[in-house]
Amino acid sequence: MFNKTFKVILNNKIKPFNKVINVDADKSISIRSLIVGSISHNISYVSNILESEDVISTINCLKKLGVKIHKKKNLYYIYGKGLGSLTAKKNTKLNFGNSGTLARLLIGLLSTNPNISLYLSGDNSLKKRSMKKLILLMSKFGASFYPKGKFCFPLKMVSSKMPVGIRYKAGVSAQLKSAVIFAGLNSFGNTNVKEVQRSRDHTENILLGNPKIIKINDQKVKSITIIGKKYLNPLKINIPNDPSSAAFFCALTLLNNNSSLTIKNVGLNPTRIGFYNLLKKQGANIKFKNLTKNNNELRGDIKIKSSNLKPIKASKFYYTNMTDEYPILFVMAALIKGISTFRGIDDLANKESNRITEMQKILNQINVKSKFSKGELKIYGQGVVNASSKKIIVPNKGDHRLCMSGKVLALLTGAKTTINNFETVFTSSPSFLKIMKSLGAKFEIKR
Repeated sequence: MFNKTFKVILNNKIKPFNKVINVDADKSISIRSLIVGSISHNISYVSNILESEDVISTINCLKKLGVKIHKKKNLYYIYGKGLGSLTAKKNTKLNFGNSGTLARLLIGLLSTNPNISLYLSGDNSLKKRSMKKLILLMSKFGASFYPKGKFCFPLKMVSSKMPVGIRYKAGVSAQLKSAVIFAGLNSFGNTNVKEVQRSRDHTENILLGNPKIIKINDQKVKSITIIGKKYLNPLKINIPNDPSSAAFFCALTLLNNNSSLTIKNVGLNPTRIGFYNLLKKQGANIKFKNLTKNNNELRGDIKIKSSNLKPIKASKFYYTNMTDEYPILFVMAALIKGISTFRGIDDLANKESNRITEMQKILNQINVKSKFSKGELKIYGQGVVNASSKKIIVPNKGDHRLCMSGKVLALLTGAKTTINNFETVFTSSPSFLKIMKSLGAKFEIKR
């Protein structure tokens, strides 16, 4: 669907704007809704699903596992058969594309699904990402992975014959937490998750419609109990728009003089708005309006105005609430005068690319210095400067966030910029270029 390779060329700074936009739907909730719907009973209805490359990969994988899914207008119908109902011919190959989220969540679910033997793979970017933590966790449920000692795709997986619930202390990864929750759904007994550091909780929110399946003790240390082998009610969900996709347009507005923007119907789950909360502390004019709650998820409009920002100081505690937004924050830090500091970001090295070193290389092309040591990145910001004499090249790393960040950097500085393999942005935000054009951004597409 999105396999045509192209590059984006930029030569001009963006002019002031005053607009109202909708960004693409939330990818995390879209993927989770499809997966949960496939193991629920009867028909689940999900509207406003993100139709991106990662979500198309999710649908294709579930169809290979015997799930019937079809779309009518803006509504997806998912015909679930209940827990343990996923089937596939022996040695079927599942391709997760570029999606680490899909890989971890679906492997979690399949690890305890009876009689599953599959080959697992992904695109070149995903094949470079270690799945060691996931494999070790699913091995505790009894799943097996081959060849032994190999932690990158391609891999073969054989599901557990007698899965039993485990105890797990969750860290910064919401994907690993969700994988354990999904594995626990079809395990005997209870699976207990203690969340030492809060991460995005979309999986729990979706499952809360089944009080006999999930119990949450939300004290100082959040405790989640999954009761295995129970009946899952069908879903009826409307998905909000993605706060991570919105962050790039927010950054552009804040640093572009005399500009304002309203982004409609954005998911404002407290575990996803670290980016906005952090920037408010640095003087950003950001307001949340028209707040409502739907399917246990808070949503509303984000209103943004151009602001004079202080250097960014991000402690390690922000990491779980804005994991996807660090590349654009690094761009902002480069264009805010002073030294910005980001701590506790080591895990960015195992994203679609090493987002620390790759963003350092991009910023170095406009002479912005940075230093990374012991989990701390310092960026020596110069303020918003005219860099029309500079050239930026964003290489093909299969990383949508690098491409999106490079575009915002080019629009704010006027640097002559070439962003290779921009089609990777379609994994998360297929409307990105269209929205940028509506804000007045000028660019050229070369195939």
